[in-house]
Amino acid sequence: MTAKTPPAPPFRDPHLPFAKRIDDLLARLTLDEKVSFLHQFAPAVERLGIAPFRTGQEALHGVAWMGPATVFPQSVGLGATWNTDLVRRVGEAVSKEVRAMRAGDDRVGLNVWAPTVNLLRHPLWGRNEEGYSEDPKLTSAIATAYTRGLRGDHPVYWRTAPVLKHWLAHNNETDRATSSSSVRPRVLHEYDLRAFRETVQAGAVAGVMPAYNLVNGRPNHVSPYLREQLRTWTDEDLLVCSDAGAPSNLVDHEHYFDTHEEATAAALLAGVDSFTDHGTDGSKIVARVHGALARGLLTEKDVDTAVRRQLSVRFRLGEFDPHDDPHAGTAEFDTPAHRALAQEAAEQAVVLLKNDGDLLPLAPDARIAVVGLLADECKLDWYSGTLIHRSTPLEGLYERFGAQRVEFAEGVDRVRLRLADGSFLHVPAAPEAADEARGAAGALDPALLAGRTDLPPLTADATGTELALADWGEGVVTLRAPDGRYLSVAEDGLVRAAADQPGGWVVQETFRLEPHENGHLLRHLGTGRHVSVAAGGVKVAAENASIFELIIAERGEDAVARVAAAADAVLVVAGNDPHINGRETEDRTTLALPPHQERLLRAARAANPDTVLALVSSYPYAVDVARLPAVLWTAHGGQAAGTALARVLAGDVSPAGRLPQTWYTSDTDLPGLLDYDVLGSRQTYLYFEGAPLFPFGHGLSYASFSYADLATEVADGTLRVSFTVANTGDVPADEVAQLYTRAVEPSSVRPRRELLAHRRLTLHPGERTGLTFEVPLSAFGFWDVARGGRRLEGGAYDVLVGASSADIRLRTTVILDGEPAAPRAVASERGLAAADFDEQSGIAIVDRAKTDGDAVTPEGDGSGELLYRDCDFGEGVTEVTARVSGTGTLEISLGGGPPLAALTLAEPTPDPYTYASLTAGLVAEGVHDVRIALRGPLRLAHVGFSG
Repeated sequence: MTAKTPPAPPFRDPHLPFAKRIDDLLARLTLDEKVSFLHQFAPAVERLGIAPFRTGQEALHGVAWMGPATVFPQSVGLGATWNTDLVRRVGEAVSKEVRAMRAGDDRVGLNVWAPTVNLLRHPLWGRNEEGYSEDPKLTSAIATAYTRGLRGDHPVYWRTAPVLKHWLAHNNETDRATSSSSVRPRVLHEYDLRAFRETVQAGAVAGVMPAYNLVNGRPNHVSPYLREQLRTWTDEDLLVCSDAGAPSNLVDHEHYFDTHEEATAAALLAGVDSFTDHGTDGSKIVARVHGALARGLLTEKDVDTAVRRQLSVRFRLGEFDPHDDPHAGTAEFDTPAHRALAQEAAEQAVVLLKNDGDLLPLAPDARIAVVGLLADECKLDWYSGTLIHRSTPLEGLYERFGAQRVEFAEGVDRVRLRLADGSFLHVPAAPEAADEARGAAGALDPALLAGRTDLPPLTADATGTELALADWGEGVVTLRAPDGRYLSVAEDGLVRAAADQPGGWVVQETFRLEPHENGHLLRHLGTGRHVSVAAGGVKVAAENASIFELIIAERGEDAVARVAAAADAVLVVAGNDPHINGRETEDRTTLALPPHQERLLRAARAANPDTVLALVSSYPYAVDVARLPAVLWTAHGGQAAGTALARVLAGDVSPAGRLPQTWYTSDTDLPGLLDYDVLGSRQTYLYFEGAPLFPFGHGLSYASFSYADLATEVADGTLRVSFTVANTGDVPADEVAQLYTRAVEPSSVRPRRELLAHRRLTLHPGERTGLTFEVPLSAFGFWDVARGGRRLEGGAYDVLVGASSADIRLRTTVILDGEPAAPRAVASERGLAAADFDEQSGIAIVDRAKTDGDAVTPEGDGSGELLYRDCDFGEGVTEVTARVSGTGTLEISLGGGPPLAALTLAEPTPDPYTYASLTAGLVAEGVHDVRIALRGPLRLAHVGFSG
């Protein structure tokens, strides 16, 4: 007789619902096994046949950090396409490459950390390249499309499981692990939460990743909004994955908790389910969870809740049903279709900002000068894969116009560095060896990639080596040897010509020339040390810095002027290197184009008036375009960037990208980087009151379009808007029709213009088509702080249709029924929640308690003012009570009158979270504006009125 095969346990039965299967598996796991699952790298459970699992695979615009893959345009470039169908197809291609790569390398994860839905509130944010738009509606539309592509169309099994980054109100790299974003309720609900909410509600999101920063004084990794907001938007089990190292930050940098056991417990209870900390070593997180369990800070039920959410994702990914998983055999990688899609995306991302005199497209027989630091570059960013294919603007123009019609000048300064003894820095010849591209082999953490030490270090000799110097702004320079390799510093401290491009978590290829005596010191920025010429080779050292004289053989602007003068048209390709001056960990300090590139642009324009500026960058610039006939912008466009740009310049493709964020005229238009109050400081196109350089949604075409036949209808809770668009030009082209609204006479500050919907469409010459948008009336509502919820205000709303937020072609006004504004009933038990102000000056919102709630305090322990409009005291009050902590004085006045009550907390409370009640007489009746002045390091949580 043969023994019967034991029946498969219920968690292996594909006919059962996932919930029952997860219940069964949880019951079989020991507490130790469940706790081990809480780390990013969950180990195998061999006795149950469960494989190891890791959360997190970077896939922002292609598979990243795992070696060669198809590289699509940066996220901000995908946002500039305004094309949800295209972005869905990009997400689909990326997820298929994830699956194909995993088949050959099980380090590739199926839980992808993408997309980034942080709103591009401030253009100096170093990670501007990772977001889609400053507008929450456009951001959620593009993010929803990308997540749907990543997820796949199967009703049960997901191709990959997308996680949205970075929850919440995260737009600064400066002090990002310790800074707090002060976000008033209206901004929270109308702006920052909205992009996450609409994307999650669309149904293709597996989870979110909290950001490093704090919001209203509380770290995002213990945010009550994970429970109060995020998990109410869907019935799916969402997996919350911490950012790398953030759990330890709660104690080590933010000092929010005294012990790691307390911090880990608080994060888990708040809703963090997977802890990304200490690399692949899960032992510290496991020990912290066990410590929290032993102290009674957590229960096994709490652990089960988090593990259930992870298992829910793993079941949806088909891990436990390999024979039923429709994505298991996916092998599409670097296919012709993916290459064509990368080119299509790059073409659609190009934005034509200006085209006076129809200088573009260029004539087929034009002699073209291509100049600039990015003219022969195909730059990658921190979240790019390794290029399989590569196309620079120069290569694209060679291919499209013919090499005989294109001249090139990079515009670098050609220099030698001379020492005091008359010798020069010398780059020795490299031995015959295979080239090594940084990251080509893939790395789970590319921050750990080391510089090359197999090449000889620099020396000094009588003639030296001519180096290509590029100044990227802020005095940050790169130096490149004649063989194309950048000067770099490896772990041994020696300087070599060793890098194919600047890159790495700490860039080792950037330097600063510091004036010193009759020459310069050369500081290596990665180590902070100066370059020293020693017997064993050139190195960086803490002492004995060498003094160099900069000998300039040719200035970049001279080379540019020479080729520009002989051309019919000049293309200046300017912009940024995504690893320098504006990247993760580093914000920009200015909108200005770096001076080196300004010099090149001026030289080209002086030599040839038919100069086209192509900005290839991760973010907007403030550029004087008055004397330039044509200007384009594109984000770094991935592997097909050069081909795409050349086809647009040649007229093979009519540009139809649109700006996903406002381009400001100067730095003076910007609020402080840490000012998150988009409403109060009038940020983004929604509230900005100045004249932008280029407005949100702007983008020109080689065709022209007319709009007509606007009609509106309000019925069944929906506004139906229809109109026609016609191509009145003589070339096929895409148009992006945009629908906006504004409240005509709002009772409080509302957006000057707000995007409701958009559509990108292709029209042939003479073709006309009708468009219809159905907008739920809830889209016209706002967060009313007086009632603590959303309200649709009745009244007149402009309906605006056009080609940008400023180029409105059709308009009408509709009257919507809604709820009228009502005074705040402050004499009730509700009183005034301190953070529910209408206006403020000098105030920061802080945490009322470590778990939830808001309070307010003067910034910098100084003074601040709060305004609460239309407060109804009913038939009268005689007393005011304030809940406060810290120490200081609170003064209350009505309207513009003098203080009617002053409350002083003379003795400091034991800590910021211990509140005292202060009471004083205050006589008031009827409706008044209430003004509250705070003096000193005082926290105010609530004000009540009685009597």
